[in-house]
Amino acid sequence: MAKNSEYTLELLLESGMLTQEQIDQGWQKVADSGGKLDILDSLKELKFLDEKELLQILAQQYGLETIDLSDYQIPPEVIDSMTPEIVKEYKVIPVMKHESTITVAISDPSDLETIDALRFRLKCDIEAVVASKEEITKLTDHYYGTIGESVDSFLEGMEGGNVESQIAGAIGGADEAVDDDAPIIKLVSLIIIEAFKKRASDIHLEPLEKRYRVRYRIDGALREMESPPKYLQANITSRLKIMSKLDISEKRVPQDGRIQLKVEGKDIDLRVSSIPTTHGESIVMRILDKASIQLDIPKLGFYSDDEELIKKILEMPDGIFLVTGPTGSGKTTSLYAFLNTINTPHRKIITVEDPVEYQLTGINQVQVNPIIQFTFSAALRAMLRQAPNIIMVGEIRDLETAEIAINAALTGHLVFSTLHTNDAPGAVTRLIDMGIKPFLVASAVKAIMAQRLVRRNCKNCSVPYEPGDEELQILGLDKEYVKTSTLMKGRGCNECGGSGYRGRVGIYEIFMISEQIQNLIFEKVSSTVIREAARKSGMRTLREDGLRKAASGTTTLAEVLANTTMDESTDH
Repeated sequence: MAKNSEYTLELLLESGMLTQEQIDQGWQKVADSGGKLDILDSLKELKFLDEKELLQILAQQYGLETIDLSDYQIPPEVIDSMTPEIVKEYKVIPVMKHESTITVAISDPSDLETIDALRFRLKCDIEAVVASKEEITKLTDHYYGTIGESVDSFLEGMEGGNVESQIAGAIGGADEAVDDDAPIIKLVSLIIIEAFKKRASDIHLEPLEKRYRVRYRIDGALREMESPPKYLQANITSRLKIMSKLDISEKRVPQDGRIQLKVEGKDIDLRVSSIPTTHGESIVMRILDKASIQLDIPKLGFYSDDEELIKKILEMPDGIFLVTGPTGSGKTTSLYAFLNTINTPHRKIITVEDPVEYQLTGINQVQVNPIIQFTFSAALRAMLRQAPNIIMVGEIRDLETAEIAINAALTGHLVFSTLHTNDAPGAVTRLIDMGIKPFLVASAVKAIMAQRLVRRNCKNCSVPYEPGDEELQILGLDKEYVKTSTLMKGRGCNECGGSGYRGRVGIYEIFMISEQIQNLIFEKVSSTVIREAARKSGMRTLREDGLRKAASGTTTLAEVLANTTMDESTDH
């Protein structure tokens, strides 16, 4: 309805578009409708008034242009300039954008209040053009829909049946007082539930130029899921930031938070990371399922000979045991399993971590907090005053932490920690590069284990397969290896989501520091020389352990190839 209907009627009378008798009939129809129709709508229904002619007269009166939206295509960047809430609240739609000016289509040129309100809300210049209410409504439904309808449409594409039955009792713990029927809350809940059901370790919500991509990391590989409409991006981001207690008004700097939930009766922690990108805030959630962590060494995938080596290391009274590998290679899980094995009432164990990923019963776990200068080194110094038998340092990141860990090992403590190196022998040169004296490294470090995670063949759909000549050549294998192996490969089924893999298993490289190796470290030789010496003394490399597991049908040659580098001086 026009803001000034009387003035509009006067204009129409003066232009000869209406007679007084027609206007009187229009008011009678308004009365008959009980006020549901306004005067202009009633005149249109009586076919006394033509929509296009009306718009042209009104636009001309207010110095505005008219626009035909019947076949109008609105660019994505223009659609993204206004949220669905603003479009629906003010009954307008953006049609053009140039620098800091947005052109919006309105159906009532006399409504100057709406233009002023939009300038204030969007903090930019607003220009108006005039279009019919029906065309604006049609385009609004096409480009924006309603949030509830958009969410329901998206959820129809997700697996798992009835949405309400999945959410009811399935998820709780994050501001449960909130109305769980709200569409965006429902959508975010289902994204998390689906990720949990698919055994995902991470949820990636990534704003791209023209779409909002959702990906789950399952068994170490990213899989793209059904993506919600681009215009729901801001709503989803705000909901997740509220759940993880982040500042929703701050969009310029990275933020980290945490969400604690119960999903299907299990305690779940979500570590949330938000970072600004070109097209909005990218959010990654790491899913930590406390019930799924493997705390038994045999379940980690060691063969009996490697398991014996690990037991021997864990029985040492002092020294440093390092676990190396890239982010996401399972280092923390291995360390937790080791600590759980040696966690007995007569030992005091303290860990310092960033963050504390899982709570271990009977172990004192300390969370670092750089904001208050409570770093790894500061925590480690304080821990030593607690007279522990065993110490676990989440990661050796700097010289100070390395020095305190070395000194702790040399004064009778068994120290566990991690480093980011490609192989086990490389950890020695990494410590020396940090500034630790070679003789201290040689004396304190007792063993180093490098590890990777490879995907397991799906037990439901694995079948024997013959590797191609090219695959064998790249891996340096001969026909004898194939003859003595049980090579398997998953065909893909519902259970593994069509990937042929389900779950992951570790491959390991265990490096014991012998007296001969100690002498090489004293001499400051390169990591290549140390690696060759370790190989001669019996160290099995990551690739060799991977090939053993491929030969037994646990994984595939392709997985081994993707996760390991060529071993130097390898004879097959």
